[in-house]
Order: sequence, then C-alpha cells, then structure tokens
Amino acid sequence: MSEPVIILQTTLPRSWKEFEVGSFSQSLLESGASCVQHSSVQSMYRWEGKIESSSEWAMEIKVHVSRKENVISKIQELHPYDVPQILFWQATPSDAYGEWIRKDSSTLSGQ
Repeated sequence: MSEPVIILQTTLPRSWKEFEVGSFSQSLLESGASCVQHSSVQSMYRWEGKIESSSEWAMEIKVHVSRKENVISKIQELHPYDVPQILFWQATPSDAYGEWIRKDSSTLSGQ
C-alpha cells in the first residue's frame, strides 16, 4: 500500500486571469507540489458579519507529506486574501499514483 498523499485546498479571486492562476500554480509546483488543479466555483461565506458571494478559482494541490509545509508557506506568501482558505488532509492514493508522487518528491530533494 502507498504512503498517504496530502491534498491541499485553497481559493483565489475569480478576477485573476488564467495566466495569473497558472503563475501561482507554477510557484506551488516549484515549492514542492506534484499536481495543481483549478476550476471556477461560486462561494458563499460569512465575512465580517455579512453573507458574501463571489466567483473564485478553486485550487486542489497534491503533495508528498515531506513537502506539505513548503507548499503551505508558498500559498501564505503569495495569496492575495487577508485570510486565505488553506485546508489539507491525507488521502490514500492508488499504488501507481502514490509512487509517482513519491518519485516526484525525491526528484525535488535531489535538486
């Protein structure tokens, strides 16, 4: 059985253009993420006592457990929100996918 993979989740403003989201994603990959996916979502949330609604980019980031803190630090460094959504959990990958994440992580370690 493969070791767990960490899945990180965050959002970005929908006002960001595709190339800006791509640049953010590239920075996460360079900091240790193995895969970054994004899609458009509509979010509703309470902010400063009011219910808000906004279009956002949803980001799902896959990372080896050894790279989690690097990627979280990069999100915090680059994120435009005062309080960015940063959620993470462990997932059990297929053997092949888990091996790819592990090898990707060890490739970064060799840099």
